[in-house]
Amino acid sequence: MVKIISPVDGSTVAERPSATHAEIDAALLNARCAQRQWRNTSLNERARLCSAVVDVMLSMADEIVPELAWQMGRPIRYGRGELGGFEARARHMIEIAPAALADHVPSPLDGFRRFIRREPLGTVFVIAPWNYPFLTAVNSVIPALMAGNAVVLKHAAQTLLVGERFQAACDKACLPSGLFRNLVLDHDQTAQIIKSGKVQQVNFTGSVAAGREIEKAGAGMFIGIGLELGGKDPAYVRADANLEFAIENIADGAFFNSGQSCCGVERVYVHRRHFDRVVSGLADAASKYILGNPLDLATTLGPMVRGSAADLVRKQMSEALKLGARRVVPTHAFPQDRLGSAYLAPEVLVNVNHDMAIMREESFGPVVGVMAVDSDDEAIKLMNDSPFGLSASIWTQDAEAAQRIGEELETGTVFMNRCDYLDPALAWTGVKNTGRGITLSQLGYSTLTRAKSFHLREAIGD
Repeated sequence: MVKIISPVDGSTVAERPSATHAEIDAALLNARCAQRQWRNTSLNERARLCSAVVDVMLSMADEIVPELAWQMGRPIRYGRGELGGFEARARHMIEIAPAALADHVPSPLDGFRRFIRREPLGTVFVIAPWNYPFLTAVNSVIPALMAGNAVVLKHAAQTLLVGERFQAACDKACLPSGLFRNLVLDHDQTAQIIKSGKVQQVNFTGSVAAGREIEKAGAGMFIGIGLELGGKDPAYVRADANLEFAIENIADGAFFNSGQSCCGVERVYVHRRHFDRVVSGLADAASKYILGNPLDLATTLGPMVRGSAADLVRKQMSEALKLGARRVVPTHAFPQDRLGSAYLAPEVLVNVNHDMAIMREESFGPVVGVMAVDSDDEAIKLMNDSPFGLSASIWTQDAEAAQRIGEELETGTVFMNRCDYLDPALAWTGVKNTGRGITLSQLGYSTLTRAKSFHLREAIGD
């Protein structure tokens, strides 16, 4: 039995039995059968049905928003924001599908007709996380369906009800029976599906350790594996930055969703000239958050997903303090923050360095370390000094400098004057321990299809 324990008050939100072996076998068989018909369905019809899925999901917003707060702690005042992102990504991927899936035709060659066609893979196994449970799942689910695949979804144990919402939306939109199936699975069952030879692509978002287990399970199966495994994303405030704008947005990128974002800002490098101003601005922004019950409309910062996750961040901060770091946010303003509690106050640390885990390892909480730098080169060196590479932001009024710096950064996305954002028109990808593969944009369709070349010679007469 899988239970959702709410970070709000420790209560049980829901519990579900794991799927039986028979249910798993039936789901995979039904997916295969449904996909054989679906691959021959026109793109227009696929678009109509996938758009209907989006419409149905949005119609459930009033129930989804508080349900999401109970499951993972995001304040209800922000709940509809995720559904807005869900809609934007889904509709964009539906819109660009004809261009992304169109035949590629090389230059003409007399006597021949040549083209490359994008064919569906078969069944795509999507393993989704809890932190942005609708956004991360839709990155794969809708484009996989649009590409002509069947989808099996395994959602995180913390957000099982999100998987059920996807199933309800697909059912109410009248997707072909068996084409989409949500399953409640444990880790062993997940691995067995990957090893079964009955799925052709696995898209996983989660921890590095879990990503390694996914790769082990898929070893020798010759299937596609897409992995987004987190980050330690940096921000660099140059000497020419608009400081007020940079501070406001970096604070949001560091603290929103209690810092539980793969592309959230976890470390900041500031030109020495502006160091004190940026630190005081971030501390002031952090102190204005209202930490509390996410079901209260006044709350702007909810609990982390569980007390143990918050304690891990507390441990990183404690170790940093012992090595000389200093806190700059008044802790007395957040009495809920105590050992074992999922409610963790936002924090800004100074006197930090890369010998500290808080600047090196993923925190996934509302804490950010700030260091002074004297040059672009020093900032680039520090930004690249990480095992992760998902996104990085540069705060400047010089677009050429931002591009020049960005070309030196080891990261999947470079932002200028923006952070903690995903544009569905651009490839979402990472380097180093952040993983492999691509979702979204036209390039995202390349991982959900296989290329087939047609080399047709004209008939030769007698």
